[in-house]
Amino acid sequence: MKNRINLVAVLFLLFAFSCSEPETKEFGVTISQDVDQIKAGKVLFDQNCSTCHNFNENAIGPNLSGVTRQVDTDWIKRFIKNPSEFFEAKDERAERLLAVYKTQMPAFPNFSESDLNSILSYLHTFETLPLEILGDTTSNLIPEKIQDSGIKFELEFFAQLPASDTTPALAKMTKMEPIPGTNRLMINDQRIGIYELVDQKPQLYLNLLEQRPDMVSKPGWATGLGSFTFHPEFLENGLFYTAHTEPGGTKPSDFGYTDSLKVFMQWVLTEWKAESPSSKTFEGTSREILRIDNASQAHGMQELTFNPNSKKGDDDFGLLYIGYGDGGTVEKRFAYISDHGGSGIYSSILRIDPAGNNSANGKYGIPTINPFSGDQGKAGEVLAYGFRNPNRIFWDESGKLFATDIGQHSIEEINLIEPGKFYGWPIREGRFMINPFGSFRTLYPLPADDDKKGVTYPLIQLEHDEAVAVIGGYFIPDGKLKGNIVFGDIPTGRLFFADLDQNPNPEVKSMNVVFEGKETTMEEIVGGRVDLKFGIDAEKQVYIMSKNQGIIYKIVNTL
Repeated sequence: MKNRINLVAVLFLLFAFSCSEPETKEFGVTISQDVDQIKAGKVLFDQNCSTCHNFNENAIGPNLSGVTRQVDTDWIKRFIKNPSEFFEAKDERAERLLAVYKTQMPAFPNFSESDLNSILSYLHTFETLPLEILGDTTSNLIPEKIQDSGIKFELEFFAQLPASDTTPALAKMTKMEPIPGTNRLMINDQRIGIYELVDQKPQLYLNLLEQRPDMVSKPGWATGLGSFTFHPEFLENGLFYTAHTEPGGTKPSDFGYTDSLKVFMQWVLTEWKAESPSSKTFEGTSREILRIDNASQAHGMQELTFNPNSKKGDDDFGLLYIGYGDGGTVEKRFAYISDHGGSGIYSSILRIDPAGNNSANGKYGIPTINPFSGDQGKAGEVLAYGFRNPNRIFWDESGKLFATDIGQHSIEEINLIEPGKFYGWPIREGRFMINPFGSFRTLYPLPADDDKKGVTYPLIQLEHDEAVAVIGGYFIPDGKLKGNIVFGDIPTGRLFFADLDQNPNPEVKSMNVVFEGKETTMEEIVGGRVDLKFGIDAEKQVYIMSKNQGIIYKIVNTL
């Protein structure tokens, strides 16, 4: 990491927030993190303070990111209400502020104690300001480069979906899996619905666009039909589940956020009940289970799945796992929506009981085995939190749960998921510190007291010179790579594998493919951006898919 230090930031730290009290003192511990108080504080800040202060850079007054963690709470409140008191007393910190900014801050004598507490709560949502480093520091963060293994997947053409648009992504598949207990292979097109591949030919099973005319799959990214999954007892109960997007404000949501952030889209979780589970075309009923506001077209309900290892009678049999990202809220500088400590559903892996009814909306259940079930002030749906975009959730045969997480500007992750754990976003990216109110292109080494944050770090982290958007695949059932997870980079289709049982840091290696007798890459096969995805069939055979041409390739051999 580069060592050039921004002089302005150094002055800011030395002059604006230097403290005569011992460095070991922890500030801000008494500040409330009540959501309503934070919202009230934001309104007061926007109306009274934002002309001179922000959380990204020094302006008329100092950048306030981190002030509540570096300065005594009572000092800040008194200073806001009557700065002259401190200048008249020749307070050391006040005089240093004056030396840098050349003007005294105006007084706010009409602020009540409640007003001051609300402002402090809002300021406290902005993470500690690290030393700002000039330029883009998100290169060569991880010096060890991934080596080519020399192993290759031999591919053959398997199937192609009909074009649903004329854009480079001719079809937008994200997932291909069998209906449990059958050989029926199902695949989605985000713009249309769910197909069944019958004799390797697509046959439309569920026309979701027809069933839900409010569904939108533009402006691209992961919008539309983002994911689907069939209940493990589908053959008996006919139940399956979809996640799709609709415009913001289409209907009242079950989960939202501050009114000052626009709702761009809504993610909708739907349960479908087929009258005849053996039918080749869906006929039946449906019900909406959950609707969540999203601030952008990104990082929403990217994954729906059931534990494939779970058997009837197991604690999590029939429980639905949901991967939900930050919805783009961090990029819009509302980091507290993700940094919720288990009290919210954004940036989380959720686990719900579709057959229950003890949720706030009465349409699903909160499993008692969830880590925050019944905890005051916590979201009982949350299994684990701290993810930017947990786009794939998967299990190995021993029952360990994993998730891939797409990073911001620097680091891609594969995480071992444990109930109740915090996985770092938005204050960590991989094993590095990030300031969610500063430059996303600047990462920092972990601080000496990092253990106070309680972050669980990834098993695997990839720098963006290796992969810019990770997508998880499946475990290889046999051959040279038996038991290894295969995964890749969405845009380039670069393929990797690793043994996730290696501790503490599984070794990652890359690989190429052989197609029509020629060693090549996925980019060369599809002629550009790959938009890589993976699929699996009932025999656990793994497939590689490309949205670019809407094509599915079968792995027929490992060379």
